Amino acid sequence: MSYLPRLNEVLNVIAKYRLDEFMQGQPGARRLGLLLLPYRLAWMFSSQASTHKNDRLRKAMEELGPITIKFGQLLSTRRDFLDIELADELQSLQDNVPPFSSPSIHQLIEESLGVTAESIFSSLDSEPFASASIAQVYKATLLSGEEVVIKATRPGIEKVVSADIKLLKWIARLIETRTELGKRLHPVEIVNDYEQIIHDELDLLSEAANTSHLKRNFENSPTLYVPKVHWDFCSKRLMVMERIHGIPVADLGALNAQNTDLKKLAETGVNIFFTQVFDHNFFHADMHPGNIFVSHETPENPKYIAIDCAIIGTLTKDDQEYLAKNLLALFKRDYRKVAELHVACGWVPKNTKIHEFESAIRSVCEPIFEKPLKEISFANLLVQLFRTASRFDMEVQPSLVLLQKTLLNVEGLGRQLYPDLDLWTTALPYLENWNKKRLNPFTLLGRIQENIPNWIDQLPQLPQLLIDAATQSKQLGEINASLQSQQRQTLQNTQRENRKFRLLGAALVVAAASSLIPGIRETMTTVPLATVFLTLAGVYLLCFRR
Repeated sequence: MSYLPRLNEVLNVIAKYRLDEFMQGQPGARRLGLLLLPYRLAWMFSSQASTHKNDRLRKAMEELGPITIKFGQLLSTRRDFLDIELADELQSLQDNVPPFSSPSIHQLIEESLGVTAESIFSSLDSEPFASASIAQVYKATLLSGEEVVIKATRPGIEKVVSADIKLLKWIARLIETRTELGKRLHPVEIVNDYEQIIHDELDLLSEAANTSHLKRNFENSPTLYVPKVHWDFCSKRLMVMERIHGIPVADLGALNAQNTDLKKLAETGVNIFFTQVFDHNFFHADMHPGNIFVSHETPENPKYIAIDCAIIGTLTKDDQEYLAKNLLALFKRDYRKVAELHVACGWVPKNTKIHEFESAIRSVCEPIFEKPLKEISFANLLVQLFRTASRFDMEVQPSLVLLQKTLLNVEGLGRQLYPDLDLWTTALPYLENWNKKRLNPFTLLGRIQENIPNWIDQLPQLPQLLIDAATQSKQLGEINASLQSQQRQTLQNTQRENRKFRLLGAALVVAAASSLIPGIRETMTTVPLATVFLTLAGVYLLCFRR
């Protein structure tokens, strides 16, 4: 119960911000109220109770610290379950965390790399220029003269994360088992997803690998630049990478000052997203404005710069294919196709009634499609679709949640840059071309060529596999013959027994009939009873015994 001190802190914050209001009408609400009573006395005259409960929840998460903040940010992506107003409020959570001062960056370098900072850097700022919940960043210059940044994780952050994760799991299990909201929201699943994400963020070697991979995917690209990683100076707690110089994507004043083509910038962002998802199957899943910059070069043909690749999303080949088909079907308003695809890929159960699912999808999509295309939120349409599918027991995969979150960020950013952005017009040609390329004979031939080495590797095993298959087939045949023989024997035995019963029945009927013959009847002391019994027994054995 190492989380008890933290639990005490959490209960105090819950009482302060009256968060038990979220439990009203739910089983266990009274018990929670009694548990909070001592804490409420301390906050009896708090002014927080007068604000909206969504606002209070956000403030409570901010007060509970960086881990809870990041969890709230992740929770905001579950728009398929949360109220839109609550999701928007949680999305506004800011990662404003004071920087740590001890140990110093010099000490961290020595502990992580085993060398002094002076042996690597010609200059190094002792104070960070950026600080977040997991890590903070310092400016430095290599001995070669190259400008770099050093990212270092917070000391003791692993213990903090571990304690908070344990507490979150306990609370999630409590909510899921005791409330109707919990059964719908699946908080245990969300916490498990969050645990994986947060642990990836703690390992800077993982982030460095993601950064290198993304850079390789966009090597020499005119649309996206990813900074270089200096692998010689990286460890689990430390990462050194190229320092970039760009304009924050949300700084519209600076972008307009250099005459940036904002329409092209917005459309390029959409194309980058779809390229990552469908061409590379490796997408930056944390594309909020703080991680995206715009190059000073070629403002008429603007180029993005992406940093902080700790959270990366990938899709299975099946999910990737089904997602593209779903989007194309949505564009064409083929709701039956959408319903069938959801069943085919296993997102909803196989026993789902297609016509009912189709009708539910239509009722969601048709009102949206009546609007002008530029007013339709592509991301929110997917959210509504997932929410509808959840009524049919859709199991939302973590990868799809990350995709949904990323698309929300991309579309929101695009509309911020260029309010008239028509994401549909931008996305449709891309998806159609992707589908054509997928079905292109040369593409299919390429897939075959990719598999040829695997087939060749398996060729030496082919004779043995054929022998094993033949042996198994023979064994199955023998087993089947034995079962058939047993069935025949059982049938013969049953028929033999039935014949005996039928003969006995006939004999009983004859005996009953003969009891009515005058010569025999006088010899029987209980003629009526014997006659009835023998007749009924004989009829049963003859007619009902098979």
